[in-house]
Amino acid sequence: MISTKSEIPQSHVLKALEENGLDRRPANWDSYFDDVTEANVRRQIAEPIAPFSLRRLKTLISPAALPYLEQMAQAAVRVTRQRFGNTINLYAPVYVSNFCINRCKYCGFNATHDLPRKRLTVDEAVREGEAVAREGFRDLLLVAGEDPKYVTPEYLCEIAARLRKHFSSISIEIAPQSEESYRIMERGGIEGVTLYQETYDRELYREYHPKGPKSDYVGRIVMQEAAARAGMRRLGIGALLGINDWRYETMALGLHAHVLIKHYWQSKVSVSFPRIRPAPDVMDNFPYYVNDRSLVQMILALRLTFSDIGMSLSTRESGEMRNHVLPMGITHMSAGSKTNPGGYEVDVDATEQFVISDERSVAEVSEYLRTRGFDPVWKDFDPAFLDSGEAVTQDS
Repeated sequence: MISTKSEIPQSHVLKALEENGLDRRPANWDSYFDDVTEANVRRQIAEPIAPFSLRRLKTLISPAALPYLEQMAQAAVRVTRQRFGNTINLYAPVYVSNFCINRCKYCGFNATHDLPRKRLTVDEAVREGEAVAREGFRDLLLVAGEDPKYVTPEYLCEIAARLRKHFSSISIEIAPQSEESYRIMERGGIEGVTLYQETYDRELYREYHPKGPKSDYVGRIVMQEAAARAGMRRLGIGALLGINDWRYETMALGLHAHVLIKHYWQSKVSVSFPRIRPAPDVMDNFPYYVNDRSLVQMILALRLTFSDIGMSLSTRESGEMRNHVLPMGITHMSAGSKTNPGGYEVDVDATEQFVISDERSVAEVSEYLRTRGFDPVWKDFDPAFLDSGEAVTQDS
């Protein structure tokens, strides 16, 4: 991991957030959207998607856009079908450790919780991977709490090496790593990094992450850039919806995506929409709960701002909700997910990070997609196309 602030290079993302006042909610946030009219909304819906515009995103997530969600949905469906056809990429997470040294207030893996902990050996992780491969998956996400003494680059590379014959794509969702650690993992067959900022508001970030390495806002937000420089092909970002105003988070998230696309164009950027879910021993009353209507507006606004970006909706959401928003911009879905280490086969009773909502089996999700005219895709590229060289940056 990054150990000192002097090791952190200049961050295009952090600079953009600071320059646009989105590393914290603007002082005038309560009136931030007062200048957006319904005429502005109609004009943005009618205009083709151009290079990124923060103003366009602001317009589409504004309260003034609420009466136009149906028109936005129709436009989003057209854009998604034009850019992605009818394909939906399916992936599965495999949790390898629920040990964690952080104290995030919303997470079941919180270090202070007296709950059963489990670390998978390499052999056990391989068994879990093989179990999801038998379901048909060829896109694997390895997930862990912040467990740096056990979940090391070498450990993950060994798992990846043994599972590579089963999967065309292996990504990680773990604690931030140094650029060199990402480089080691990229050379070891891992080609994607998912890392949620949780919230882009510095002060609120500090409140929800009181102890542990994750309390370092800057140290976290720069890490997708380190992963891109190390050659990672896929970068996944997101905000944890429910701990801050969703409109603010959408503005910051959109800017984050834009900067990554601009400066690290060889990496494919995707966004996720994780709404807060119940978890063992965590608070159950979040002040900024995101309702279904708001989540739909967020998805539509981002699709109508980024025509080519990947958009993922996990089993955090109910089957009904996922079915409803699927045509409006979603390109990636998990299915049959387990959020505890060993949950597929090795240790089904280990503590889970959060409770999933869509409990349909992989076969049920796949069949639903087909009946709705979608093509479930288990493998979207061949590893032979990967280049182990360093990512090229573009600073124009």
